[in-house]
Amino acid sequence: MKKYAEWRRERGSWVLCEEIRAQVRELRALLDAEPDGPGTAAGSAELLDGAREELDKARDVIDFDTHRRAASASHVTAAQVHLDTARSLWLRTLAPAEIEARLPDMLAMVKEHLAAEDERRRAVEGLARDMRAARDAGQPFDLRPSQRAALVGAVHAARQAELRERLRAGSFVVIVRWVAAFLLALALTVAVLSAIFKTTVPLCFHPTAPEAGGQPRFGVVCPTGEAADPVAERDTGQETANVVTRRDYIVVEFAGLVAAGVAAASALRRIRGTSTAFGIPVALAMLKLPTGALTAVLGLLLMRGGFVPGLSALDSSAQIIGWAIIFGYSQELFTKFVDRRGQDVLDGIRGPSGPAPAPEAGKS
Repeated sequence: MKKYAEWRRERGSWVLCEEIRAQVRELRALLDAEPDGPGTAAGSAELLDGAREELDKARDVIDFDTHRRAASASHVTAAQVHLDTARSLWLRTLAPAEIEARLPDMLAMVKEHLAAEDERRRAVEGLARDMRAARDAGQPFDLRPSQRAALVGAVHAARQAELRERLRAGSFVVIVRWVAAFLLALALTVAVLSAIFKTTVPLCFHPTAPEAGGQPRFGVVCPTGEAADPVAERDTGQETANVVTRRDYIVVEFAGLVAAGVAAASALRRIRGTSTAFGIPVALAMLKLPTGALTAVLGLLLMRGGFVPGLSALDSSAQIIGWAIIFGYSQELFTKFVDRRGQDVLDGIRGPSGPAPAPEAGKS
């Protein structure tokens, strides 16, 4: 049972939970070392007690040994909410000198996650300018309660925006994984049904052969077998039933899956990595595999139905497998939009894992 619990922990949001634990320990150490110096906000003892209670709740939420629910990203989200609340309560107790020392970090957080036209960001930038001017003039800065409230509110809003960005990335991964699982189940279902009802929709082609006795003759070519001799048109159905095998669809789907795997490996070069714990590139790669298996089958069915002029009568099993590989690789036409969306989600996770700002014109 212990190994199973560890396995569940590893497959859940373990890295994110450890990040929460580290932040809880850091903030608790700061709370315990908080002095009652000049300029400390009124009622700081009650605020610090509330912050400690929020830290306890954050720690309890991600404690897998006592929590009954499954290990999922919802635990991390709830813990992050409690942690942000504790940090906001702690910021309300800091003296102006301590706020000035931590202002660069808070300003960076606000700039990363709040839009330039956001009034809360403008208020923090104005406060930073006022503090800088007072320091340059050698005068103490008198932090008003309204300014403190605006600063704390802006930082809290920035952290909430960061949390929403992470939630967006997590939900995107979940959706992609569910779609990939559905397509995989669909591909397996097609393979099983085609093996049971092998003559219902065979992946066989009937290339024309030289006439015999003035009658047109047709060959029968399937993915894993071919008719020894051409037959008359009226006999193609019976000959197809004799040549078709239960493994035809399986071979075609496997060829499409291999081609999709090559396409997925090639597409990874266009996906920039991320330092966050969301496996978006891996989820996108896994989506391509069952999609390639299905596009290989669907492409051959379209060719068999005559939707591709001039390519409705393949001459050999090797040609059928070759076209299955092409159709399997062509799943890129459909999944490239998902790849683009995945990259947009990665770019939306700002901070250290976000995209580097583009250089300004005229600067190297």
